[in-house]
Amino acid sequence: MTGEFTPAGEPPRPPPSFAQRIDAYERLLRLDKPIGILLLLWPTLTALWIAYRGAPTYRLFILFVVGTILTRSAGCAFNDWTDRRYDGQVKRTAGRPLARNEIAPWEALAVGAVLALLAFALTVLITNTMTVILSVAALAIALAYPFFKRFFALPQAFLGIAFSFGIPMAFAAVYNYVPPLGWWMLVINLFWVIAYDTEYAMVDRDDDLRLGLRTSAITFGRFDVLAVAISYAIYFAGMAWVGWRARFGELYWVGWGVAIGFACYHLWLIRTRERMRCFRAFRSNHWLGLAIFAGVAADHAYRLKAWPRFL
Repeated sequence: MTGEFTPAGEPPRPPPSFAQRIDAYERLLRLDKPIGILLLLWPTLTALWIAYRGAPTYRLFILFVVGTILTRSAGCAFNDWTDRRYDGQVKRTAGRPLARNEIAPWEALAVGAVLALLAFALTVLITNTMTVILSVAALAIALAYPFFKRFFALPQAFLGIAFSFGIPMAFAAVYNYVPPLGWWMLVINLFWVIAYDTEYAMVDRDDDLRLGLRTSAITFGRFDVLAVAISYAIYFAGMAWVGWRARFGELYWVGWGVAIGFACYHLWLIRTRERMRCFRAFRSNHWLGLAIFAGVAADHAYRLKAWPRFL
């Protein structure tokens, strides 16, 4: 049993304690690093507020918060399973549980499957037919993403679809269909994902080149910072259109302006392409998403003269 958790070339070590096992699972699911959950959550809640005109029910709010946590965690488990032979050779991921043989590959698959089934069960119990159909599509996209890094030049674009799929699901949960605005917001959000995940890919560029993996940072090459800036510009132009179409007031535009300030800060950080500065830029993106959501929520609250029903 001890040999299962002992990397090749190291002497056997005692089996991990219960606390160490829990810690390994926590790191497998990235619960110790909630940035991925937040990057999924803010655009989903933004769409839910817009679809429900600022007054979502507590049932849908809880569904999308818990569902986001479950699906993100399941995706991390499956991603680490597919990348288990690469992560140990990359500086940033060398400490992941599968790379260190702290848990077995089948355990990661089993945990991911259980979490995905729980998320699906919640969707079936609380929402409608269209949302259930979209949840199946979202799961398929999330499972396909890790393999796109093997051959697709811009896997971040595919990830953008996965990280934006909560938007049409939020509209579907309210209307049982997705209006054109829901699909347009998915496309708009995709460019934000390309921007922040390119910053993320810039951290691992040297390792990814050595391993023969594909990322947007490698594809864009010396134009990487420019590509991030263009992606941010498209995203903010799109969200300006959303604000105009929804006839948002000053509070929305304050949030939109604060979000632009964060984007400018990120571009300033990555201009030198230094590894840790790029990582800081990536991690700071959840504040950008929060600013947009806060603008939408505050504008609706002001117009309704009341807080959403679940509060």
